[in-house]
Amino acid sequence: MNTTPPGTQDAAPGAEPDWRRRFARFIERPPVQNALLALILLNAAILGMETSATIMARWGDALTAADRIILAVFVLEIGLRLVAHGMRFFRDPWSVFDFVVVGIALIPAAGPFAVLRALRVLRVLRVLTMVPSMRRVVGGLLAAIPGLASVFAVIVLIFYVGAVMATKLFGAGFPDFFGTIGRSAYTLFQVMTLESWSMGIARPVMDAYPYAWAFFVPFILIATFTMLNLFIAVIVNAIQSEHAAEVRDIERVVTDHADQDAAAMRAEIRALRQEIGSLRQAIAQAAPEAPGMTGPSRPAS
Repeated sequence: MNTTPPGTQDAAPGAEPDWRRRFARFIERPPVQNALLALILLNAAILGMETSATIMARWGDALTAADRIILAVFVLEIGLRLVAHGMRFFRDPWSVFDFVVVGIALIPAAGPFAVLRALRVLRVLRVLTMVPSMRRVVGGLLAAIPGLASVFAVIVLIFYVGAVMATKLFGAGFPDFFGTIGRSAYTLFQVMTLESWSMGIARPVMDAYPYAWAFFVPFILIATFTMLNLFIAVIVNAIQSEHAAEVRDIERVVTDHADQDAAAMRAEIRALRQEIGSLRQAIAQAAPEAPGMTGPSRPAS
């Protein structure tokens, strides 16, 4: 008696059962994905409306019920993805992110866990996993972390050198701005952001130290216009690399499919040639030349 479950008779060893593939195809269908994206956006709007005391006084029960229904749909979707992909679900960082975000919403928001109620808004970040262009940007940012770490280390060195110099140069006259290395570093950070750096910091310092511009101008040129642009360059390069890698993956998939189609076509051509050869042999055997006839038949006289 055959005890193999239905839909798995033709599956190769180690291959996914058909029912798993059907679940995966159902979840990945565009209508399903679009519906989930709409629910995420609706949930974001509901979480925003819950911050209004006026709206909650009138529609609080309805909004709470809608939020729970949407959360139930998210839990069902995560469950279906777990069934469809099995343990491979946890190998995908985006799937793990969805799992954690939905799991946080299931933690009871009472007692010591009351602060976690505010983390429900993290469900809005699921938009990043649903929109490919956003996912590409986040992937580029993550890929840029090693390069950004190097740039950040250079900026820390520049800030440290600048803070030491500013403390020694201006600390006696402006202790609130440059009295310690920590205060100098914070003041230089404000200067780097170009927030009130001239009228609020540089010009008052220049009234007491006329040549203070020789410190502030080079610092702004290095820290603001050079290092921040280097930050942007690293991120843009990482996003371009991520996009190029995605294009290469698509091209590889297309090439693999084309190679498979070409191989299948060549196999069909060989099979047709063999069939034609077999038909020719069968025809030759079915119509042998008549005995004693060496030429074309002639009518009897």
